[in-house]
Amino acid sequence: MASVVEYKGLKAGYHCGYCDSEEGKVSCGMWAHSMTVQDYQDLIDRGWRRSGKYVYKPVMNQTCCPQYTIRCRPLQFQPSKSHKKVLKKMLKFLVKGEISRGNYEDEPMEPTMEDAVAGDFGLINKLDIQCDLKTFGDDLTERFESEEKQKGRSPKTEAASELIQSQAMEEKLGSGEPSRPVRAPPAPKPGKGADLSKPPCRKAKEIRKERKRLKLMQQNPAGQLEGLQAQGEPPSLFPPKANKSNQPKSLEDLIFESLPENASHKLEVRVVRSSPPSSQFKATFQESYQVYKRYQMVIHKDPPDKPTVSQFTRFLCSSPLEAENPPNGPDCGYGSFHQQYWLDGRIVAVGVIDILPSCVSSVYLYYDPDYSFLSLGVYSALREIAFTRQLHQKTAQLSYYYMGFYIHSCPKMKYKGQYRPSDLLCPETYVWVPIEQCLPSLDNSKYCRFNPDPEAVDEGRSKDPDRLQVLYKKAILPYGAYKKHQRDPAEEAVVLQYGRLVGQRCSERMLLFRN
Repeated sequence: MASVVEYKGLKAGYHCGYCDSEEGKVSCGMWAHSMTVQDYQDLIDRGWRRSGKYVYKPVMNQTCCPQYTIRCRPLQFQPSKSHKKVLKKMLKFLVKGEISRGNYEDEPMEPTMEDAVAGDFGLINKLDIQCDLKTFGDDLTERFESEEKQKGRSPKTEAASELIQSQAMEEKLGSGEPSRPVRAPPAPKPGKGADLSKPPCRKAKEIRKERKRLKLMQQNPAGQLEGLQAQGEPPSLFPPKANKSNQPKSLEDLIFESLPENASHKLEVRVVRSSPPSSQFKATFQESYQVYKRYQMVIHKDPPDKPTVSQFTRFLCSSPLEAENPPNGPDCGYGSFHQQYWLDGRIVAVGVIDILPSCVSSVYLYYDPDYSFLSLGVYSALREIAFTRQLHQKTAQLSYYYMGFYIHSCPKMKYKGQYRPSDLLCPETYVWVPIEQCLPSLDNSKYCRFNPDPEAVDEGRSKDPDRLQVLYKKAILPYGAYKKHQRDPAEEAVVLQYGRLVGQRCSERMLLFRN
């Protein structure tokens, strides 16, 4: 099925949730009635991003807070010292029930939902109502509300039977993880993170061990250092595997450490398809929504009547992405999913993700505020990186983890740059540039062209607008034929702007609805 989109044009002068400017935000947007995963992959590689079924692209050289698409390279990723602390904190909690003391406040992958989209829910609600092609608008809210009215019963009864199958089902779906993982994605506090322009510091412990090693070598030229290990660190809570004690632990070693039988808690990650909703998704919908509601009220200070079922469904459950299950794709297929973190039989966090041909794309995270002490934001990001590596084992081209937008001018959003190695998307030529090369320029100017080649151009630009596909009066025709029926001079400017923003490939595959 082809993607069907309705271009809404440029929206300027509305509230920005990053810098709190009342009218500094500028973006272009379109309503996606349906969209293939390949089209969305190509769009996010040109700076677009979705919230629900609304797909938007900041106008980078005009908006108050330029939003640069950022991707991490999971195959080369090594957890930092602070990442390892978060993973060890989770393991200690699972094994012994220990709760670390300190500042537990977490940042989500995006700030409030309004910030992530277009300034306020009113805009999206209005666009949804005004969409001309209602047959394509498959709104989950009505479906759930009508189902609940018909049932007249709690979804918990259905959940009981579904949860019995959940672990086996999730392994099928591609989580393939032991029945005790969790996840989340916030950020280090401004001012407390490492200086991204400097190499990571060595641990003081490592420096002391190196000095000790050199001293022993001087005392014992034969190099017999057997005693060094006995004098080293006390035995770990989770002893390293044989022959690996001198190698740094991998991300998977830290996440999937085996737990003793008498562990205090059990953590499990379940991947459930959210669109179209799977039986597991429906069975856990109410419980998941209640976690979201508490998260919005406690973390983002929303009034109790704001995080409604309708809002939750519209922004975090509805998706234009078509579910696809090709034989060479991941076991769970492509499309939109919720990664549910189950602790001792209840949902404590949910990561909303899209699985696309080249990447796992993080959409949003919400969690039970009672578990803020587990740094679920950082933890979930690390779990999603590990999940991407796992999917890559079967689907080789799926090798990136997209974290949404990096906003250098907003301190609370700079934490995304700490998942290394990572790249930022050049806003003019749409090539990926290592973040280390971008930071000096961003320190000097909010808007930057990252491509070092001054002669480079956007290779994917719209070169032949007449081949752009238009859906008009239930017929599909190239723009070259469509424009012969048009007398409105403004129409051509709108269509050409759309073609320039989506690029030649998407303009030839997607159907631009016009009425």
